[in-house]
Amino acid sequence: MRSFLGRDILSLKEWERAEYFRVFEVADDLAPIARNRRNSDLLSGKTLLTAFYQPSTRTRLATEAAMHRLGGHVLGFSDAKMTRAGDFYQESIKDTVHMLEYYGDVIAMRHFQQGAPAEAAKWSTVPVINCGDGWGEHPTQVLTDMYTIYKEMGRLDGLNFLLVGDMRMRTMHSIGYAMSQFNITATFISPPEMSLTEEFKQELRDLNLRFREVKTVTEAIGDADVIYMEPVVQADYTKSRVETTQDKGLTPAAYKVTRELMRDKAKPDSIILHSLPRMDELPADVDATRHARYWIEAFNGVVMRMALLALVLGARE
Repeated sequence: MRSFLGRDILSLKEWERAEYFRVFEVADDLAPIARNRRNSDLLSGKTLLTAFYQPSTRTRLATEAAMHRLGGHVLGFSDAKMTRAGDFYQESIKDTVHMLEYYGDVIAMRHFQQGAPAEAAKWSTVPVINCGDGWGEHPTQVLTDMYTIYKEMGRLDGLNFLLVGDMRMRTMHSIGYAMSQFNITATFISPPEMSLTEEFKQELRDLNLRFREVKTVTEAIGDADVIYMEPVVQADYTKSRVETTQDKGLTPAAYKVTRELMRDKAKPDSIILHSLPRMDELPADVDATRHARYWIEAFNGVVMRMALLALVLGARE
């Protein structure tokens, strides 16, 4: 297994099975700090720099909370328009990162351009963590997803995943790579214009992931242990910001998971994950059912990022 010390967290494509379990182990070790709502001194003297070129609620705040829980410092920006990278000058990633690397010990970046964190890593002498890049990947979210499933189900091997939503999403790419390291069978459901690309399907085949595509949630939900959702009504992730309009559109019934559907068709012990934000694909009345696990992920998201920060900064081997 490769060392995490000083390592960039850019993609899950080449992660090995053992690396997931190592991160889970460290997350378990650090979880009591967050659970007891206290801070430690594990990363005292270290600084996290957050460079968010795209809006974020959970990812940015969970990453910053993780650093605070470990006793470190945080600085950065959450609106690129207030920086030289986003104003008249449109400063390049190379020039920006050459500055940022002197301000912190690790950089967490979200960007609307696919590959931007990888480009940043080329020029940075400190580790770069990809917090979502366009349609590319979202490794920290999917590590949180997999950790949540592991904690809730007690295993990853032998599970059936039902993945619903826009398959162009960065989370769908990262979870595709993650599933391939375990004995998981996947079923994908999306509108035709949002379906898996032939290139990505070939990648999944090459990684030996067993998967199929079906047209509606109804025909596959009865076999699912894990229901993993993303919206099909959403913003363009290749833009820095998309303002809302009065008419956002509605989610077709084929891609919705309702309370009634869970009661009548789903496995009694199946769980639902959603990285959020949501539209109408997952009605709020599902929240109170025994299947919902997306609120638990708020806690796990902090714990997972604590583990990653501790590992890349050398506080854990």
